[in-house]
Amino acid sequence: MTARTLLRSGRVAAAVTQHGAELCSLRTAAGEELLWQAGPSWPRHAPLLFPVIGRMVEDTLLHDGVRHPMPQHGFARDLDFSRISVTETSAHFRLIDTAESRTHFPFAFALDVFYELGDDALSIGYKVGNPDPEVILPASLGVHPAFRWPLGAHDKSRHRLEFNAVEDRPIRRVDDVLLRDARCPSPIAESSLVLDPALFADGALILDRLSSTSVRYETTGGTGISLSWSGFEQLAIWSPPDGADLLCIEPWAGLPSPVDFVGEYRDKPAQFHVPPWEHKDFTLEISGLSCPPRRSLSAPAAMSATPTQDAP
Repeated sequence: MTARTLLRSGRVAAAVTQHGAELCSLRTAAGEELLWQAGPSWPRHAPLLFPVIGRMVEDTLLHDGVRHPMPQHGFARDLDFSRISVTETSAHFRLIDTAESRTHFPFAFALDVFYELGDDALSIGYKVGNPDPEVILPASLGVHPAFRWPLGAHDKSRHRLEFNAVEDRPIRRVDDVLLRDARCPSPIAESSLVLDPALFADGALILDRLSSTSVRYETTGGTGISLSWSGFEQLAIWSPPDGADLLCIEPWAGLPSPVDFVGEYRDKPAQFHVPPWEHKDFTLEISGLSCPPRRSLSAPAAMSATPTQDAP
């Protein structure tokens, strides 16, 4: 059981768990739940990936010659954050290093997550701070929201992603969540990707040379939502190979370890580095929440900022 913080602005509502500071519900003004509600195919909603994205080779981080075990996608998604502040429409969570976290990640850090719910959008801010007065902090940060696919009563094949820039450069793939060396032709036609479960038979599509700062996830009839971001330089798109009804749209700042990378963690490609006493900021906004869906679900129950409990 983990505390759940409920946010409401007008008829738009969101919920965030203290465990992982994870967004677990996002309902439109018409009452439609946009997020995948965790199931056997994938038991999460929108986890935060920190301090690594994907895997390290042999699930090991090397720092100054010492090997540290590192789980897939890091550990932040599986830890309880401190709840710093809550209002009816906002919440602030924080995770800091501990003796336990340093057995995996031998660096000081402060990871803050800020949620702000407006009438038409949910804005999420992320701040990776380095409280160490001497050591540079290397890290990766990714967000992994899973949206329902299909939206409303539409067929899966009647959905697409529309980017705000041309994204026709070759993409990357993974083997066992490690980054392949080879690039693959992009399935994106200029700035439009027609969604099909077959796209993900070989795993996630990884845009490691991303041009866009926003994308619209929509049906062919135009119903949908928009995502925009700052600070993130890569994007992954993924759905489980079993055909589960979810689509993950994942802005990343970093990449999985290359399949042959065995060097020091600070030298891993595509990471960012935070100097002592400084921080790095990222944002994600999900907008269009007031637009009515094609098929409305049951209206959300009354919500307030009072914490409740998740189901087991």
